[in-house]
Amino acid sequence: MDKSSLNKQERRDLLDSFLSVCDWIKIYYLWRPNLPDEADNHLVELAIAGGASCIITQNLKDLNQGQLHFPNLKILSPQQFLKSI
Repeated sequence: MDKSSLNKQERRDLLDSFLSVCDWIKIYYLWRPNLPDEADNHLVELAIAGGASCIITQNLKDLNQGQLHFPNLKILSPQQFLKSI
């Protein structure tokens, strides 16, 4: 966490605040979008199950190469997301 301007307690407080407004989503299926990195598939599965309209990531290359596509789910970089709002 050397890159963070927040100390350990501030990070914990921030995450606690974030989690206080989050909803837990149960996954009842596995979509297996078959991304180049198998470890990334869960991101798409969670987004679909949670009704997300976009995934914000620096990993655009891998997340845009799935065999299974979801037309209503955008994959955006943080910069693209900030420009869109």
